[in-house]
Amino acid sequence: MKLRIVFLGTPDFAVPSLEALIGSRHDVVAVVSQPDRPKGRGQQLQATPTKAAADARGISVLQPAKIREEAFLQAIRDLRPDLGVVVAFGRILPDALLAIPRLGMINVHASILPRYRGAAPIQRAVLAGDTETGVSIMRVVTELDAGPVFSIARVGIPADATSGEMAGVLASLGAAELVPIVDALADGRAVETPQDHALATLAPKIAKDEGIIDWLETAARVHDKVRGLQPWPLASTTLNGERLVVRRTRATALDAHDAAASTIVRAHGDDLTVACGGGTALQILQIQPEGRRTVSAREFLAGRGSLEGARLGT
Repeated sequence: MKLRIVFLGTPDFAVPSLEALIGSRHDVVAVVSQPDRPKGRGQQLQATPTKAAADARGISVLQPAKIREEAFLQAIRDLRPDLGVVVAFGRILPDALLAIPRLGMINVHASILPRYRGAAPIQRAVLAGDTETGVSIMRVVTELDAGPVFSIARVGIPADATSGEMAGVLASLGAAELVPIVDALADGRAVETPQDHALATLAPKIAKDEGIIDWLETAARVHDKVRGLQPWPLASTTLNGERLVVRRTRATALDAHDAAASTIVRAHGDDLTVACGGGTALQILQIQPEGRRTVSAREFLAGRGSLEGARLGT
């Protein structure tokens, strides 16, 4: 059976799943995206990634300011959808909307549920130093990310991978997992497994102030912060009042174990190393002075004089 699908999604992460559905045997009858937002220095309106993908294929796009309004709900009813597919839409869906598709709604969620329910599962996994993550295809219910799961696909998190890099991996993985589940729903053979709610953990939205580096943490924790907060809000520190965005790091050996955390213990050639908590040290490989481009440690150190003994976060 061919299903009529309404797709709800907004960012780049949602595009591979949308394209997979468009290439399937099913009909994507409309795409629902958040409204376009002003971007860049000129603050000009820019189409959301899913809107751009839908427009390129002649698919109708709805961008309601409020998804609880009756006019929007009626527009969805008029489409007579069999199924709703949600991928990073960015809003909580009301029960009135969930009830419209004949087969309900399913969601592509970027974690191994019930771990990391919420808005930032990819970032929270990287921030925690997890070595594995994945994608869960689940039924959308009223409680956040608590619905029964149709499938889970797992993938490793490399030690130096950023959240942005993992988002690309998981977007592709989710798209590959999605269509077989939609086919199974269409054919009446999909199997749903309830989550163990006692094991649930939350992945709240990232706040901008989480990017401030606490050098009292271990080098491994700071390294995970640097990875986890890319591409936003980025991990940063200060040196003599200048904000520095730390872009790439590596945990390394600390020669002087009694050096106070935040102290620059090596600053020559390619080596810019900072003492962290617990007798650990972090080598900064790439750094970005505020308002300037990202540079290597060697480029950063050139012309700055001796920085050994200086304290970051000041």
